Parts: sequence; C-alpha cells; structure tokens
Amino acid sequence: MTLKVGVVGMGNIGNIHAQVYKENPKVELVAVCDIIKERADRAAERYGAKAFYSVKEMLASGIHLDACSVTTAGKENGGDHFVPTMELLEAGIAVLGEKPISNNIEEAKQMVALARKKKIPYAINLNHRFTPAARRAKQWVEEGRLGSINMINMRLWINNPNESSPWFHLRALHPHSFDVMRYFCGDVKRVVAFMKKGEGRTIWSNTQVLLEFKNGVIGNLTGSYDAGGAYGLERCEVVGSKGRFVLEDACEHLYFYNRFSIEYESYHYLGGMRSFSETFKDRIGVWIDQLLAGVSYDQIDASGLDGLKAQLIIEAAIKSWETGSIVEVEEVEF
Repeated sequence: MTLKVGVVGMGNIGNIHAQVYKENPKVELVAVCDIIKERADRAAERYGAKAFYSVKEMLASGIHLDACSVTTAGKENGGDHFVPTMELLEAGIAVLGEKPISNNIEEAKQMVALARKKKIPYAINLNHRFTPAARRAKQWVEEGRLGSINMINMRLWINNPNESSPWFHLRALHPHSFDVMRYFCGDVKRVVAFMKKGEGRTIWSNTQVLLEFKNGVIGNLTGSYDAGGAYGLERCEVVGSKGRFVLEDACEHLYFYNRFSIEYESYHYLGGMRSFSETFKDRIGVWIDQLLAGVSYDQIDASGLDGLKAQLIIEAAIKSWETGSIVEVEEVEF
C-alpha cells in the first residue's frame, strides 16, 4: 500500500515535510496547499503535486488523502494550526501537525478531543525524541540500566531575534524541551519558573524552569533565544541510582556513565544521523510506518495529546513567572 499525502502550509517547514514525503517510496505526495497562491503553485511544480489554496477547496475536489501534514505557522508559530487541523480531522484524514500544537490551550484541547472522538491518528512533529541516540537512551531507562531515576537536566538554546510576542521563546521553542523531558521521565506535576529579558530585548528570551514529575523525579530546563552558534544546540542529562546518560545536540553524541566505575561509554552519530536537520526524515518516517501498520490512534508516537501536555507545562511556567509561585500543571482526560 502507498499512502497518499498532502502538506498544508508551504513555508520553509512545509517544504521540508514535502521533500521527505517525496523521497519516501511508501508515500505519494498528491497535494500541496497554501493560502498564498504563489507558494502553492511553486510547491506543486517542484513536487509534482496538485496545488490548492484552502483546505476546504482541497477536500471539495474529491482528491483522496490518507494523511496530511499541517505546517502553517501564525502567532508564536502555532496560531494558524487550529482551523486546517479541525477541517482535516472532520474529514477523517490523519494529521501530523507542527509544534507547538497551538499557542491556545483551548484550541489544542479541541483538536485532541476531535481526533480521539473520531479515532483518527493525530501526531505532532516533536522530532527531538525521534533520533537513534534518543531511542538508545530510552531503552536504557526502560531496561533499568540507570536504576531509579532521580533527576533530569535539559538545555535547549538558539539565537533567535524574533520579538513578536512576550512568550514566543517559551511557546515556540520549548515544546521540544518538555516533550523530551516527558519522554524520559513521565508526566510533570508542578513547576516554578524564572525568566529574564536579554540585552535590548522586549520578550522573555531566557528561562530557568524547575520541575517536579508525578513519579518524584526532579528536573531543570535552561532555555534561551540569546545563545551563540558555538554554544551547541541541546543537552539532556538523566541521572539515576546506578548511572546517568548525557545526550548532546539531539542526535550527535551519547554518553553512559556507570555510577560505580570510572569507565564510560560513548556513541557518536548513531544510525548515521549527523545533525538535527536529519531528524525530520526519521520522525516523518515513523509517522508513515505507523499509519501503514495500522497503529491505533491512541498509540501513535508523539501524539496530539503529547503535544498538548508539553504546552500545558509551558502555560504553567508562564503562570508561575507571572504570579511568583509554584504552579500545578493542568491534568487532562479524554
């Protein structure tokens, strides 16, 4: 079986999705959609797909779609996800959305609720967990190689001068951070956050967030939009009673340290993945394989619910900073 897919939103990220689909032999990219006609037409010519200028037009055309990526952006990179996602889900089409799931929690809840009501696969491109190195580290956690997990330290920082909203840094970047932390340590119970505006900035471009997980693990996130290119992208450290691992730059370097030995293990470019840009192929490939395998809507990796839970941590961190208090993360049930 070959999946027939489309991409809605033909900006930079949409073109990355389209190129990955185009190169995958299990997929036929049949539709590209953008409200900017020139973008849609240019993408249609590039990928050999049919151009559409709205989701409603695409659905009314009768074209067969098994799945769609929604890569629109909007405010805080998530403001324009709601309408196209709801239209596609209502039509019974599986959706892979970009992160953040939404900058509006109520809209995020509605998307997750609709997908679960209709039993349609709905996932988010939380691609930092989709690397061979992250999967190896997750295996160590599940096998008990680290022992009982005590703490997690996460750092994600880049140089981004965007000043579009006070919370752009938190809402646009750190769905990745909190998803990785949840991937290794489970759901978060409560947070306390501290923030600082960088020199000459109007947004909260630097943050430290302390977390307590439901299982008792404690954690810390360091995040910034004021980092230099030589700082590295990302670092995740998980510490247990028997050992710890350090994962550098999402996929590039992985280290295991035994608590009771001076020896350590190091792995570099596991699976041949050399840089963060290659994570899209891995993540979208898992999405395709799960759809073809008929994986249940409620077992999809990095689901809409995972995206919502990451966003709820962010909203709790914002509330913590605004109120100067420890804030419980909202629990959701569907």
